[in-house]
Amino acid sequence: MANVFHTWIAALTRVVRTVSTTANVVGTLVVLGLVVIVNYDVVARGLFNQPFRGAVEVVQFSMVLIVFLQLPDVVRVDRLTRSDGLLFVIGDKYPRVAVAMRRAINTGSAFIMALIAIAIFPEFTDMWETKDFFGIPGVFTAPWWPIKLTILCSATLCALIFALKVLSRDGSDKSA
Repeated sequence: MANVFHTWIAALTRVVRTVSTTANVVGTLVVLGLVVIVNYDVVARGLFNQPFRGAVEVVQFSMVLIVFLQLPDVVRVDRLTRSDGLLFVIGDKYPRVAVAMRRAINTGSAFIMALIAIAIFPEFTDMWETKDFFGIPGVFTAPWWPIKLTILCSATLCALIFALKVLSRDGSDKSA
């Protein structure tokens, strides 16, 4: 029974790894698109006195997308900024304590990310139904719902990654 559980966890981990890596790639493509837009705005503004209308809104929109598209992969590869010096210090001498502490931290992190997902879900559904937008009408507008959906999916995926780390055989952060 335990073997089936670990096989299931390993399969789910592979799927999560693929999804988080794909989201990271999409986030990187958004960064590249943002570079193109900003450069276009600079050139068009300087040479033709015709700035890209809505550049500020596109940058704001893109920044949120970039952060939340890349967050799950950052969590997966254990590059999220945190202070885990104590875990390194006690890891050699008291490995079980370090594993227990790591599992507790990952459990708390999964809980917090799940709360973020739960909190953003009503905002997403509201934006989806109302077709609310941001920007300046007549200049540049974009709907809010893609941002809310990205935050929802990112927080859900991060919660799942943290949970998989808790459920891994050794409690290590490298499993997901």
